Amino acid sequence: MGNQLDRITHLNYSELPTGDPSGLEKDELRVGVAYFFSDEEEEVDDRTPSDCGFTKDLSPAEEGPFSVNEVGYSAFCSQECIFSKLQENEDLNVFAAKTLLTMCKPGDLLELVATAQAPHWAIYEQEDQVIHLHKGEIRKDSLLEISSGRHGRIVNNRYRYRPLPPDLVRQNAVGHLGLSSEEICWTNSESFAAWCRFGKREFKAGGEVHSAEQQYFLKVHLSGSGVHTLVFRSLEDMIRERRRVDASGILKELNGGKE
Repeated sequence: MGNQLDRITHLNYSELPTGDPSGLEKDELRVGVAYFFSDEEEEVDDRTPSDCGFTKDLSPAEEGPFSVNEVGYSAFCSQECIFSKLQENEDLNVFAAKTLLTMCKPGDLLELVATAQAPHWAIYEQEDQVIHLHKGEIRKDSLLEISSGRHGRIVNNRYRYRPLPPDLVRQNAVGHLGLSSEEICWTNSESFAAWCRFGKREFKAGGEVHSAEQQYFLKVHLSGSGVHTLVFRSLEDMIRERRRVDASGILKELNGGKE
């Protein structure tokens, strides 16, 4: 059976299929599935806070919270909300990396943000260490070092799936340390970190069997131009497009049109 999803506000949640939380999929689940790696991972580059889209110029020593100009999203599968990033519904403030570390618990899902750049996701392990996918390798690094002027936040509730226990989240992350592009099946830092926390094979490239009945709907909330709906056949495809919009601010296609 799949993981039972949490009930959020008035929405009705049912069960969705999951893979083995250990990441070792059974043979019968892999029929017709070809895993591949696409090195589209964003650069964790050197940026000043004023380059990162904050509403005011910041000193790296400032702790936060701070506001960031971002695109809003909500996503659905079979009429169930599986992802939400909307300013009116949640706190999207970010903090300096040093402050963020004081808020983290092992197994937390972290997001580093900057304008015109896809967010960088990681799993907090302990002390100042995070495990993340970067430049085709799963690595352990200091959050203070990889933040590079970017601020971040804890995003445990961004996806509406039920999380795994913290020890298993860390086990998933640690168990893949050192693997490189030819050995892994995630296309970006978000998919890897989210898989570690939720254990769902849908976060893997080629990790779900396509069907005509199952579609993913991504609602993109653009300031000044309303809400646009995009339709995808897989969760991974939806994540890739959303990250592309974050990096470019441009919608490639409008499948559902403007609402």
